[in-house]
Amino acid sequence: MRRDITTDWLAHAVVYQVYPQSFADGNGDGIGDLRGLEERLEYLSWLGVDTVWITPCFASPMRDAGYDVSDYYRIDPRYGTRDDLASLVEAAGRRGIRILLDLVAGHTSDRHPWFLASADDPGDHRYIWSDQMVEGFVPSPGARPGSYRPNFFPFQPALNYGYARPSADEPWRQPVDAEGPQQNRRALRDIMDYWLRQGVAGFRVDMASSLVKDDPGHVETAKLWRELRGWLDREHPGAVLLSEWGDPKTAVPGGFHADFFLHFSGLAFRSLWDNGTVATTWTPVEACFFDPSGAGSPADFLAEWKEAKDAIAGTGHIALPTSNHDWPRLACGARTGEQLRAAFAFLLTWPTLPAIYYGDEIGMRYIPDLPDVEGSLLAEGYNRAGSRTPMQWDKSDPQITYLPADPDPERPNVADQRADPGSLLSLVRSLIELRRTHPDLGTGGEVEVLNAGYPFVYRRGSFLVAVNPGAAPAAASAPGDGGELVMGGGVEWSGERLRLEGFGYGIYRMASS
Repeated sequence: MRRDITTDWLAHAVVYQVYPQSFADGNGDGIGDLRGLEERLEYLSWLGVDTVWITPCFASPMRDAGYDVSDYYRIDPRYGTRDDLASLVEAAGRRGIRILLDLVAGHTSDRHPWFLASADDPGDHRYIWSDQMVEGFVPSPGARPGSYRPNFFPFQPALNYGYARPSADEPWRQPVDAEGPQQNRRALRDIMDYWLRQGVAGFRVDMASSLVKDDPGHVETAKLWRELRGWLDREHPGAVLLSEWGDPKTAVPGGFHADFFLHFSGLAFRSLWDNGTVATTWTPVEACFFDPSGAGSPADFLAEWKEAKDAIAGTGHIALPTSNHDWPRLACGARTGEQLRAAFAFLLTWPTLPAIYYGDEIGMRYIPDLPDVEGSLLAEGYNRAGSRTPMQWDKSDPQITYLPADPDPERPNVADQRADPGSLLSLVRSLIELRRTHPDLGTGGEVEVLNAGYPFVYRRGSFLVAVNPGAAPAAASAPGDGGELVMGGGVEWSGERLRLEGFGYGIYRMASS
């Protein structure tokens, strides 16, 4: 078993998110599992992926697709066993792939033994309890009177990490150094230690900012994570923590190696990808940048990226995903798989940590109007199931029946695209290889924006990158007399003028280099 001694590897990583129940079925029961994932490691290695994040695979009633954990030390039977995870980790390591688990740190299932015991014991403070009904709390299901605080859905009771502003008038608002909050810190560390000793390379932490309640600026929550990070660096120096915080300028100084730009915080992520496919209550995006209309702008992304980059100051990374299990895929609404080449050219040459959601590399579509499966429906018009459909490995119907497959008979699939050197999949593979071969295109290094519009043009060391996310042709000035086109389509650089067709992209090695 490989033991990393530093986290330098993360700077060169390409993360691939797997939703295990929809990825690959190794035992024929219609639900994806760890054995199926292991059987597909050859594909991930061929693609160039070196870090796989698996959404929760711990024991769960699956009322929120595994984000309601009932036992942190047991693999849910539908995914396999601890031995299956050990086999996966070992097999992945032989291919140079690290495995990250998804750690639900802020809450458990209401069927977790901790909660069942707490619901009958007024002296237990592992969760946030009041002896009376409090607005937003959920009535006690046990002998204990009163109510508990949920963290997301009502069946996900919040673990008690304390309140930044305790109050004697509201006794459930315990200080962070009370016994209940300290007990949970110890338990969280023990869970992490257990799985790291099984060989995983770290964790993506769910709802990482939610631990300490009523915490202005997340000051106490950051202290908690920095404490855990200090322990991690001492005991497991090669392991990493990635956060679902959605605010890298806070999360990375707060103890994480990387944090994602996400849909629910700021505009960096949605200003790139949100084309209105699902209904939300967040600040609306009039037109995202990667949209055929050509009416968007990279300005919001660039402003938030620069602010985060300056705050982090080289101590961690900003992760940029194509999508995730909570948000529509890149190919959604009017944006088709044929339009994604420019998006991937950008994702894999910009100085962020790239994260590819399974299937986006072949242009799998977000599928609307699916049933509510395991808590996927968040609101009318916002069903996460559309991003969780079975991976499309070949032309046949997927073995996985957890969710319906894309009904389109022309749906993209891995087998056809892998055999086609001109496919989106082949392009993504080539982009990953180019990024890995040339540090100028990686997470580190400088970037100089030459045109912040259509086309988007920027320089990375000895390379010039141009992408046109719109359907209409676009042109911009470029320095010098052209360069060597390393990779591209629908692009021409003549004199000091770059011209791109709709959805065109180009990566040039500068002539002066």
